Amino acid sequence: MRARTAPADGLGGHSSPRWLLLAALVLLVVLGLLLALSAGPVALDWAQAWREPGASMDGLILWQVRLPRALLTAAIGASLGLAGAALQGLLRNPLASPDLIGVTNCAALGAVLTLYFGLAAGSWLALPAGGMAGAVAAVGLIYLLAGRSADLLTLILAGIAINAVVASAIALALNFAPNPYAVSEMLFWLLGSVANRSFAELGASLPFMVVGWLLLGSSGRYLDALSLGEDTAATLGFSARAQQWRLIVGTALAVGAAVAVAGSIGFVGLVVPHMLRPLVGHRPRPLLLASALGGAALLLLADVLVQWLPSPQELKLGVVTAMIGGPIFLQMIYSMRGRR
Repeated sequence: MRARTAPADGLGGHSSPRWLLLAALVLLVVLGLLLALSAGPVALDWAQAWREPGASMDGLILWQVRLPRALLTAAIGASLGLAGAALQGLLRNPLASPDLIGVTNCAALGAVLTLYFGLAAGSWLALPAGGMAGAVAAVGLIYLLAGRSADLLTLILAGIAINAVVASAIALALNFAPNPYAVSEMLFWLLGSVANRSFAELGASLPFMVVGWLLLGSSGRYLDALSLGEDTAATLGFSARAQQWRLIVGTALAVGAAVAVAGSIGFVGLVVPHMLRPLVGHRPRPLLLASALGGAALLLLADVLVQWLPSPQELKLGVVTAMIGGPIFLQMIYSMRGRR
């Protein structure tokens, strides 16, 4: 007879504070979308944009420039936040974010190699496929180098090793790039940005991200059981190998597709679960949905900041998230040292 697992709802219970948290995060995402649609160098006539979506300049800016950028930003933020929470649950380590352990950089390397060899020009599928292949390779390397129950030091060392190898490979590709245009494309993927993205990029990446979300979201019960130990998870009827592969493939699809369309955007998968974990009772399962919403809200607000900052040229989104996440990461390290 199979033992009972966590309650059926996505929050691990019907506690009103958790529902209030989700409601607040949804409102924050909506606010971020509205601000993103309002941000930009041109002030829109909203009435004309709604009345003549394809015949007026205001309508074209709103529907063909700002709306796809805002939706893509929200989808990428949700992918990075969800993948960060899932990896932290899988490896049982609060520092197991996609960028720190090399998943984001490996996905960026996969995208860079498709650009370097000209594969992206031949098929729209090549770029997201390259990003996802890189993400799969990164998660596999983490398992080989650090194991599933790695301590903090081992995980950080594995991430440093993977990032160092990937950085050298990317530098090699930049060094032998065939022309300056190829170099600029590669640098775009390294810095991270959602500028000049259209519904074409959104349509090419969103299906892969959605499948990744479903795979990661459906692993919530396993992550809750895994937090009690591998033996407990096995007793509750979970197949460790099947669940691990589900998480690996889900992370690869979500992060790989996000990086392939917007480049390397760091610290979202680290900062968001770290901030929200105490608010969901430190349980992996309710943290998944909260982190997806929180990631979308954070990246939307960061992109609004990118467009509002006075600058001769638009600051890259990956730079802003690094400026936000870097100090929080240092604070996490300091607080962990203080608990020893």
